[in-house]
Amino acid sequence: MALVLSKADEAFRDEVRAFLQAELTPELRREGRRCAGIFSEYPVGVQWHRILARKRWSVPKWPVEFGGTGWTPVQHYIFAAELFEAEAPPLAPQGPRMVAPVIMEFGTQEQKDRYLPAIRNGDDYWAQGYSEPGSGSDLAALQCRAVRDGDEYVINGTKIWTTHAHWANRIFCLVRTANTGKPQTGISFLLFDMDLPGITIQPIISLAGDHELNQVFFDDVRVPVSALLGKENDGWTVAKFLLQHERGNAWTPQLRMRMRRLKNAAAQAFGDSGEGSAARSDFMRRLTAAECEIDALQALELRTLYQQQDGKDPGIAPSMGKVLGSELRQKLTELAVEVGGYYALARPSLASLADEGDVPEEAIFGMSTYMNDRAASIYAGTNEIQRNIIAARLLAG
Repeated sequence: MALVLSKADEAFRDEVRAFLQAELTPELRREGRRCAGIFSEYPVGVQWHRILARKRWSVPKWPVEFGGTGWTPVQHYIFAAELFEAEAPPLAPQGPRMVAPVIMEFGTQEQKDRYLPAIRNGDDYWAQGYSEPGSGSDLAALQCRAVRDGDEYVINGTKIWTTHAHWANRIFCLVRTANTGKPQTGISFLLFDMDLPGITIQPIISLAGDHELNQVFFDDVRVPVSALLGKENDGWTVAKFLLQHERGNAWTPQLRMRMRRLKNAAAQAFGDSGEGSAARSDFMRRLTAAECEIDALQALELRTLYQQQDGKDPGIAPSMGKVLGSELRQKLTELAVEVGGYYALARPSLASLADEGDVPEEAIFGMSTYMNDRAASIYAGTNEIQRNIIAARLLAG
């Protein structure tokens, strides 16, 4: 299935391309090309976010009344594809795509007025306080506790795998406020600042040598009761709503970009080995097979896209896309390491590699993405959980 563009869509695509050509500096493109993690480092990401904000394109999927664009689903898909094609720095989702929708849905007017403009403009940068040691993706098992004390909650406990907490000035956090009933009950959703007394951030260095992750400790941290989003002990409802937005993005635009890079790396690696080379033939066969899988995933995404444009419920498509997209991402990184050969074993960072040229950039990028994307099948709901969701929906008829 191919994306069919109307004249209006073609004009929109041309507008996006012209904007990217004018606003994406060589430095931003370089940082976007070298981003091997989920999204760019804060200094790069916030710079690009603010450029988009000046165009009113920083939060395109928001409702128009909050500063969104009012684009059609097809235009959103075009925009995402053009960003990846231009190698724009990928932006952090915690504020614009994760906490903002739940603030719109469950927040008071005061919370909307306080938080949404700062997210849209790039003034606030959020962390997600969900996972804990020993609970992983089982959010119902969380133990970080918030006890009501007059007009404040007192928080004690810890969160782990907290991406970019060392850059964030705010955090949305699931905490346990009661122990009665099912594990899902007694959880509340809080919004608060990261510079409060009692908060300690400890870095976690990834396999790739990056500092994206952290463990955050809360020791008698006091936040006002006004930090509560939604109702006390009903944070599970808020959290489920948020996860729907976290999983709802298309995978194929980035996969296409990764495939293009992989083909170029393969052409350089095999050089003049000739079409008859057994190693080359075998690698190209597997590369072609992966490209066919991307085509199939795109067909699913486009079918879902047109259903959404008709106002239909996407159903289990986001869960299916998450499983297929994350596993394809991992498959491409495995091929990237293979084609990088012994160069992929070198461990300089992409930043230090810069202009030295001693090691092919694609080899370092391939190994870095391989290390980072081991988590792709875990974050945003593990693939095992997604398969259970898919199975339950299909078996229910």
